[in-house]
Formats: sequence, structure tokens, C-alpha cells
Amino acid sequence: MVEDEGVLPYVYRVTKYDPADRDEHGHYTGAEDTVSDHGQVEGAYLQAIEAFASDTGVEHLAVREPHLPVPFVSFGLEPPMDDFELGGLFPTGPDGFHDGAEVSVATAMDLVRVMLRDGGIWCRLEVEGIFTVHVGWDQYMYIGSSRPCEAAVARTRALGLFPERIDASPYDFEAENEGPQRPADDEFWEHLRWSMQWNNSRALDEQYAHNAARWHRLTPDNIDTVRAGLAPRARLAIWPDLSTDIDAVLARLPAEGHIECVWQDRDGRMHSASADEDEFPDLGARLSGASAAMILSMYADVRVPLLAAVLPDGDGVVRARWEIDPTPSTRKWALLKTLHQGEIVTGRVTRIADFWVTFVDIGGFEAMINVPELSWRPFNHPSDVVAVGQEISAEILDVDPIRERVSLSLKALHEDPMPLLLGQIGQTAVGRVTKLVPFGVFVRIEEKENGFEGLVHNTELGDGYPDLQQLAVGDALPVKILDIDPTRRRITLSHRQAITADQNEPGA
Repeated sequence: MVEDEGVLPYVYRVTKYDPADRDEHGHYTGAEDTVSDHGQVEGAYLQAIEAFASDTGVEHLAVREPHLPVPFVSFGLEPPMDDFELGGLFPTGPDGFHDGAEVSVATAMDLVRVMLRDGGIWCRLEVEGIFTVHVGWDQYMYIGSSRPCEAAVARTRALGLFPERIDASPYDFEAENEGPQRPADDEFWEHLRWSMQWNNSRALDEQYAHNAARWHRLTPDNIDTVRAGLAPRARLAIWPDLSTDIDAVLARLPAEGHIECVWQDRDGRMHSASADEDEFPDLGARLSGASAAMILSMYADVRVPLLAAVLPDGDGVVRARWEIDPTPSTRKWALLKTLHQGEIVTGRVTRIADFWVTFVDIGGFEAMINVPELSWRPFNHPSDVVAVGQEISAEILDVDPIRERVSLSLKALHEDPMPLLLGQIGQTAVGRVTKLVPFGVFVRIEEKENGFEGLVHNTELGDGYPDLQQLAVGDALPVKILDIDPTRRRITLSHRQAITADQNEPGA
């Protein structure tokens, strides 16, 4: 799960605006231009960051929650930088601008410069629990530290800026909800492989920064290669495979609304584009060279992937602060993580399948009870033991997060009554015939509807029944209990020895 990073004790709002020039609402009313960086002020801001970093003892910072631009307008006097100057800041180029990327203080200041100039990119620069730099609107900058940094505060004032102590940066991360944060770990990829058994391909949406994503078409042959090339801490969404019927894809365009079209060209490259109803006619031309495509709604309530997860760090911890799409599979995963073998759960029977498996709702998830786990005693149908709508308690036998299955046992909560019969071995009783089979008859030896049954083999029927047709279900039959095996659930009976025992009794 996402780690709690806490609030730093010393936070300063550093601006070029004199606090005396604010109205009662805190809005600036002075003569400074609020939409321009004023190049000389930019240098002062950067020197202030350097001073605070030095006072705190920070040499490197981490990029958090990087945003790449959508089409934008630059309001700064300085022109926006080509390629947002990311190519020159990271050894691997713009791909190095990802959550968790570690940068030097000098590179961090270059990133701040781009943000001050409205270059289109944005990120938080942080050292967990020690230091933060956030750039806000109207040339406000927020610097947090674990130390008071008196020398840096004095240096900032000497630079002509106004540092003000505040409680917290308004750009501190705040989670929108407390939904489950599923890691894209080995278990996730194994689950994905398992799901691909029935459909050989999947579409993978890799969001490596806000407003920036790459699409991949997964197959069993390339899944490991794609996984190895994903950006650190990327958010992943798994979708059904693209369709090779391009005409059918275009026919599914809505009458109106905003959609994303994803397609693969004949060279295997993946593309995506968003469009509304005015641009739908152009999609046909764009897809003329596509080998496969799909249409996705841009509306969150219907845009639900099959799986969603976030790449964890090397230690398995998810530190990226993405909000995960609330997929049914993610909700199942979150519940499965709370369940453990041997735990007792309570649920309501939802259905009894044609193959006799009983399904139980245990809080939004259907667990199952296989036939052997319903009861220690014999029964003809699961409905003899449970009823749809009945609330029951059961023990968890197994939790399988890969196949999203939970196996329960109803009988595990009850003592096995068969061992109680062991004392009757060697005794005789009169039971009712319950079933005739080619190799003998089954006889119930307990006087109850679900009493235990034993087998009288043909060889133990005796001379009185050379033909099974002489017996019928419901007939009374004297039997001797030869053996009871609770483990194998077998009771061995003999009619022949029961008759012999009666004949050998004194006075017979």
C-alpha cells in the first residue's frame, strides 16, 4: 500500500509578492505581474531552493507524480523549452521523467525553472520526511523541511523574496479515496497469464505520467518483454484484445460523446487518439491501415478495465500515488487479501449449480463449497443440506488469488459422527436397503434419514439372496458390521455373517 509520508514541521511559502499587498481574503493586490516569471526573479527562486536544500543537507530529490502537458498556452515572458528540456535533464531522455526518479539538486532546479515558465510539465520534488519543493500558480513556491533553516530564510529575504511560515503546502498530496492499491507484482502477472488462457491476447494501457500513456498488445510470447520495458511505478490497465474487424469497430461508435480509439498498424505499432462525434468521420481514414482496433469510452463510469494495478518498487512496496480504477477484479483482490485458510466466515447461500457446487456470498464475493465439504453424512442433493437464501458459517479451506477462488467447508465446523460408530464393529443390526448396485447393496445402519450406509458385497449376501432381484429399496436386512473406516468413509457389512451369528446364539 501507499506509504504515509506525513507533514513536514517547517513549511515556507516563498514568493515575490509582499505580504503587505494582500487584501482581507489573502489575494495579491500589488503591482507585480502575476502571470510572468520576470527572469531575474526566477534566478532568486532557484537560489532560495539551493539555500534550503543546503540547510537541510539534501543532495538529491525524487520526482513525484510527474505531469506531462496536454496542449497548453505559455504565459511566461521566457519561451517554453523544446521537448520541455526533459531530454537534456535525464540520461535516458524524457522517459526518465517518472515517479520516483532521483535527481540532483541542480537538476531539480532545472525542473523548477521549466515549471516556473509554464513549460507544461509539473511534478512534486521531495525527499520523504525531509524536504519538499512544490511550484504553484502565480509564482508561489512552497519549500518544506524537517529543519527550521534559519540561514536559508535569511538568504531568501536577501534575494528580495518573501518567505512566510505556513502550516502546510497546498500542493501536499491528498488521496482522493482510500480504494485498494493493487501492486503489479508476480501474483498480478500470473493472474493475467491465467486469464489469457481463454483469450490469447490483451491490450495494456501503461500510464507512466499524468496525461501520458503507451499502449501494448500482450501475447503469451511477449508478455515478459513488455513487462521488463515498463516505466517504473507506471499505472497499468488491462483491456480485452483489439478486434481485427475494423468495420465492426467503427460501427460501435456512439451517436455522441468522447471516446478513445486504440489501434495497431500493420507494422505492429500501437497508436491511440481521442475524438468526439465531430471527429468520428475522420477515424475511418485513420484506421484504414490498421490491423486491429478498439473503441473505449472516456467516461469513468463505463470505462472499466479488466484489471488495474501499479508497478511496485523493487522491494514490493507500491509508492506511486495513483488512484486505481475500481474494477471488479481489484475489489475481489482486496477482499481475498483479508481472507486466510482456517478462518470462519459467515455468508448467504446464493445458488446451487447444476454440477452441485454450492455458492455462498461472503461479503460481495462468491465462495464455493464442493460436494464432499457439505456434510459428514450422506445426502442425495446439496439442497438436502442447505437452501438458497440460508445464512451459514463455514471454514475457509483455500484462497486462490490467481483464479479468484475461495473454497469453504461447512462440515469442518462439525464433529465427524462416523468415529462414534467404531464401538459397533462386530455387532449386528437390522438396516434398510437404500441402493442396489451390480456388486452388492447399500444398507443404512442408523435409524435416521441421513444415517450412515454400508456396503454388503455380493459375496456377503449369503445363500438366501443368490439374485439381487430378490431385494428392493426399503427392505429390512440383518447385517453385521465388519469394519468402519472414517478416513475413506467406508462401512463394510455382511448379511451372511449376521445370519450365521443369529444361528450360533444360544437357544437358536
